[in-house]
Amino acid sequence: MTIREEAEQREAAFLAPNATLAAQSRGRERDIPPCDIRTCFQRDVDRIVHSKSFRRLKHKTQVFLQPEGDHYRTRMTHTLEVMRIARTIARALRLNEDLTEAMAFGHDLGHTPFGHAGERILNQLMPDGFQHNVQSLRVVERLENGGEGLNLTWEVRDGILCHTGGQPPATPEGEIIRLADQIAYINHDIDDAIRGGIIYQMDIPLELQQELGFSHGERINTLTTDAIAASQDGEGVRLSSTRKKALADLRAFMFQAVYCNPVAKGEESKAQAMLELLFRHYIDHLDELPGDYYAIAQAEGPERAVCDYLAGMTDSYAVDRYGDVFIPKAWTVK
Repeated sequence: MTIREEAEQREAAFLAPNATLAAQSRGRERDIPPCDIRTCFQRDVDRIVHSKSFRRLKHKTQVFLQPEGDHYRTRMTHTLEVMRIARTIARALRLNEDLTEAMAFGHDLGHTPFGHAGERILNQLMPDGFQHNVQSLRVVERLENGGEGLNLTWEVRDGILCHTGGQPPATPEGEIIRLADQIAYINHDIDDAIRGGIIYQMDIPLELQQELGFSHGERINTLTTDAIAASQDGEGVRLSSTRKKALADLRAFMFQAVYCNPVAKGEESKAQAMLELLFRHYIDHLDELPGDYYAIAQAEGPERAVCDYLAGMTDSYAVDRYGDVFIPKAWTVK
C-alpha cells in the first residue's frame, strides 16, 4: 500500500460524511498516473503554488494601489489569509483540508492588476464581459504551463469558479472558500484602511463592533467560530443569521467608507485609463504580444488574447508596459 493510499484510508475513516474524499474525486480533464505520496488534492496544491500566476499575486493590488509600506495586504497575502481561515473551518468540521487549501490558493489567480478597478475596465472592454473568478478558472485550465493549464481536479476547479457569483459550489469545501474569502477581505481591508488613515476605529458602527469584535483578531475569531457552530449539522457551511447580517452590514459600511472613498480610490481612474490604452494598443499591435498570447489571438480572437495578457500582469509590470509604449524615451548621443 502506498503512502497516498494510506492517506486516502485515513480520510475515509476520519472525515465527516459530507466531506469530499480524494479517492472519490471526479478526476482531471486529462488522466495522469496517481502519485505514490500525495493525494490528488495535495498534488493540486503543489501545482498551484509552483505556478507563475501564483507568484505574480505578490505584486497585485488588494485594495490600495501600489501602497508604500511594508504591511499593506497584496493579493498574495489575501490568498494566504483566506487559506488559513478556510483550513481552520475545514478542520473543525472534519472536511477535506487539502481540497480547501487548493481552492483557496487558486481562487484569485485570475485577478487583474489594480484589483477590482482592473476587473471593471476589462469587463467594459470585453464583448462578453470579464469576471475574475471565470478568469481564474481560465488560468488553471488554459493559460498556465505554456497553454496546457494545470490539469487540476474537477472539485478544485469548481471551487475556484464558484467562490463568488451566483453559482453555488458543488462541495462543502467550496462553501468554506466562499465564506472565508468574505471574512478575510472585509476584515483585513478594515485593518489596511485604518493603517492608511482612511477610517478610524471609532468610525466602525459601535453595534457591529459589539457584535463581531473590536479588533481584527476578535472579528476573525467571532466569524470563524460562528461558522463552525452554525454548520455542525452538515447541511451547508454558513454563518448564523445574526452574524450573517452583521457581516453584511460591515461590508456595506466598507463600501461607503472605503471602497467608494475618493481618497482611497482616487487613483483608480488613472489605472483604468492606462489599462484601456494598453488594451487598444495591443489590439492594433498583436505582433507585440508574447508568443503564447499571439497564438491565443489566432485561435480565439484578439480581444481574448489581449485580455488574458493584461489580466495576468502585475501592477508594476502594467505600469512598465505603459511607459514603454506611450512615454517617449530620452534621446542620448554616445
